[in-house]
Amino acid sequence: MHREFDAIVIGAGNGGLVAALTLQKQGKKVLLLEKGRVPGGFATSFIRGRFEFEASLHELCEYGTAENKGEVYELFENLGIAQKIHAKVVPETFAVYALKTNEFYEMPMGEEAFIAKMEEYVPGSKESMQTFFSLCREVKEALKYLNETKGHPETEVLMSKYPRFMVVAPYSLLTVLKKIGMPKKAIQILSTYWTYLGSPASKLSFCHYASMIYSYITKGPVTLENRSHEVSLILSEEFASLGGVVKYLTGVKEILVENGEVTGVITQDNQKFLTKHIIANISPNEVYGKMIEKENVPVKAKKLVSQRTLGAQGVCVYLGLNKTKEQLGLSKYAYFVYETLDSDVEFKRMHSLYNGNLAATITDNGEDSSILCLTSLLFGNAFSREVTKENYFAIKEQLAEDLITSFEKATHVSLRDAIEEIEIATPVTFARYGGHPEGTIYGYLASGSDNLLPRVMNEEKEVYIKGLRFCGGFSSRLLGYSSTYINGRDEAMKTIGDMKNE
Repeated sequence: MHREFDAIVIGAGNGGLVAALTLQKQGKKVLLLEKGRVPGGFATSFIRGRFEFEASLHELCEYGTAENKGEVYELFENLGIAQKIHAKVVPETFAVYALKTNEFYEMPMGEEAFIAKMEEYVPGSKESMQTFFSLCREVKEALKYLNETKGHPETEVLMSKYPRFMVVAPYSLLTVLKKIGMPKKAIQILSTYWTYLGSPASKLSFCHYASMIYSYITKGPVTLENRSHEVSLILSEEFASLGGVVKYLTGVKEILVENGEVTGVITQDNQKFLTKHIIANISPNEVYGKMIEKENVPVKAKKLVSQRTLGAQGVCVYLGLNKTKEQLGLSKYAYFVYETLDSDVEFKRMHSLYNGNLAATITDNGEDSSILCLTSLLFGNAFSREVTKENYFAIKEQLAEDLITSFEKATHVSLRDAIEEIEIATPVTFARYGGHPEGTIYGYLASGSDNLLPRVMNEEKEVYIKGLRFCGGFSSRLLGYSSTYINGRDEAMKTIGDMKNE
């Protein structure tokens, strides 16, 4: 006899954990299947020597504080776990360097301070920056309304309450910033964070960037004192405490489909579990390409997956340093190092292996040490076209060497004598650990119809198999910790809606 569940969630990453807990708190009987030994996926940490490295989280946006709550804080609060999370607001500014043009800028948190600093760097930018922040607020409210209406808003409401949102919604970040008269240099400085969304200003949706950067500047990003894995553990423990069933070391071999509807799953160890509702926290490439019998995959689903472009791959260098931030002379938390501040130029450069561009974060690790993470993005086949089994380790070490050199050149800080521990992750590492196609860490490339707004608006049209939904970095909210937590909640609530309509 096979066990039957109201819903099965595949993958205990951010989105899967939140989806499972949300469903369980709504009184559903839920099974959470995870192929790994522990929950979290990329939301995890690892230890080398006396250092515990955060595997992938740079900083968590959309969180804020109890007095200034972001959407993720409210989400955790509704799940009953906010009081268990140990988050610390990052007070420091971020710094950006352009090596080729020898430029350096550091920007503060807080809307007024940010605008004032931009005016100092770029005289005449104040009015356009004020317009930008005003647009950000309207975009945030409009996106909230779209989420509440599940992508089916009333046109009259949108036009009357969010008229400027309707104007900017179809356009890229670069197009809108130019249209509001923002000076070129201000655009470049403001667009610094484009790498965290994995698409340059000319391709990235204005609404997506505006939503993210507004929360970042006005609420401040947070770091998690006990790493992101603490959140993963808290979510999984809360799920289990409410009667949810979680099985680790249990990958899914097949998603069962009959007459265009899901009926259950078969695991790698040949257990069979029945359900009418599945939320997959894995890529559609994997699901449609490997986990469903070919004759049961709709042609539209195959076409959509083949048309989408995979997002950035990542190279991460984790450094355990035997000096504090202050001893090293590093006063900021986040650093961005580019050759130029033109995001389109840098996007093209990231299609080559040794590009030297990076985002870095540094935190103290006790009284006499610190942890520095250097992350560089690669697009297209920059990695695969040059790497072989024979040269893999040599290239891996050269990439680390180049990123350390790039950071030292930008900050004028010597790291090498302070390195106590080092670990290097490449697309091969991320492919092996997360199972993502080609080792991408950013889901699909945020561009054109794969930007945030069209993904949200078209999500219901992309439910090609009844009862099958997706959460995580490949789904409608796209990449990022905040996005995947939120997407897990949204997909769970939509699944509950599906159940009510049966």
